[in-house]
Amino acid sequence: MQNVGAAWLMGSVAASPMMVALIQSATSFPAFLLALPAGALADIVDRRRLLLFTQGWMLLAACLLGMLTLAGMSTSWVLLLLTFAIGVGAAMNSPAWQATLPEMVPPRDLRPAVALNAIGANLARAVGPALAGFVIAVTGAGLVFLLNALSFLGVVFVLYCWRPVKHSGTVPAERALGAMRAGLRYVRYAQPLRAVLWRTGSFIVFGSILWALLPVLSRNLGFGSTGYGLLLGCFGAGAVTGGISLPKVRQKVATDSLLGAAIVLLAAVNLGLAYVRSFSGLCLIMVMGGLAWIVIMSSLNAGAQTAVPAWVRARALAVYQLVFQGGTALGSALWGAVASKFDLPTAFMASGFGLILGLVFTSRFRLVAGETLDLTPSVHWPEPTIVIEHLPEDAPVLVTVEYSIDPKQASEFALVMEALKVVRLRDGGLNWGLYQDSADPSRVVESFVVESWAEHQRQHERVTQTDLAVEEAVRSFHRGERPKVSHLVYMTGYRKP
Repeated sequence: MQNVGAAWLMGSVAASPMMVALIQSATSFPAFLLALPAGALADIVDRRRLLLFTQGWMLLAACLLGMLTLAGMSTSWVLLLLTFAIGVGAAMNSPAWQATLPEMVPPRDLRPAVALNAIGANLARAVGPALAGFVIAVTGAGLVFLLNALSFLGVVFVLYCWRPVKHSGTVPAERALGAMRAGLRYVRYAQPLRAVLWRTGSFIVFGSILWALLPVLSRNLGFGSTGYGLLLGCFGAGAVTGGISLPKVRQKVATDSLLGAAIVLLAAVNLGLAYVRSFSGLCLIMVMGGLAWIVIMSSLNAGAQTAVPAWVRARALAVYQLVFQGGTALGSALWGAVASKFDLPTAFMASGFGLILGLVFTSRFRLVAGETLDLTPSVHWPEPTIVIEHLPEDAPVLVTVEYSIDPKQASEFALVMEALKVVRLRDGGLNWGLYQDSADPSRVVESFVVESWAEHQRQHERVTQTDLAVEEAVRSFHRGERPKVSHLVYMTGYRKP
């Protein structure tokens, strides 16, 4: 309802397609700015309190927008500013909100849970726009904004009653900047997550036209706010239908194939929006668009959720949000500019072809099914032998692991170590090296540097069952009981000459 009210009000106070498209940009751009800080906070602070704060922030912004609109004081720039403020709250809210889902269901149920969440959202999308169109036609957009503000009270009440299980750790909590660095480092080296991000970026820049220019299309065709709401209702109905049938379809069709088919369908929907002008025809197209959208979004979101372990989940989802919302903001502005310079059919047609090109160029980035990754902590690293007590902030730390291998297998060993290198760097290593003793070719030393003693302690907690399999492959080359591990902490009393 909020999105419909804002887009329709902007069309009333500023008839430019560019200004209408900027509503979507104002909603999405805060996520681009705040995704990383929001993800870091969601991983290191009490998520419930963070969610209560962000919901309260959005409640106040929606209230102010509603009152100003009812008073006739909502100009195009006031509307953009307060829409941006609501977007700020949503950006800070989203990583924490999404990261709670895997805590509520077992891994095998995560994809159906994501789809179920999407069904709930799209039920709202089916009912909300049509209701918003009716309210706007009767009273104007101001009441829509106040109803949105009222809805936040219900969310605040649920959050207030929720008592999540708190996990206590022995390692000091990360600081915000360090948590952001750790999250970016993880994304850099986590190939399954990078695949999701590439697929998301290539899709959303072109797919965002649907939200940016549909209100302009509806207005130009003379359907009014009620017609616009009904079109979005048809989209929501298609999404709900798709969400209900998804579990059975996933049993028969691979995730990558299903995602590709949905993107092709959405490209056809955009081409249809470029040429179809009858209201009934557009309703049918929007049902197909909703079906394609929920398949795409549930596949990408579940891929992001299942590609990362719990300790970094909110940060990874924040980067996913950054790519998604940043692409939405960029795409909305781009297609608004294209429609202003040329026309709406040209913009919709170009976006349809762009979806196909994006699918072709990112086809090598395959989504990894969550069932193939066991990201539960393995907790198999032994505690280091300590004679000197170290403070958490003591830094840096050099870790060495000494292997004894058959020199004839040196090449195969180095190849297997490449997979372990990714694990070390992904979980906290600043650099990594592998060295062979020139006097004794059977002696090979692995080394990696960690920024602090506390960060290395966190590495002990971050190793997963999938990582354990990598280490076992490495140790199959080692001759002896266990490789020798040493921890060298930088001497704080040392001064360079």
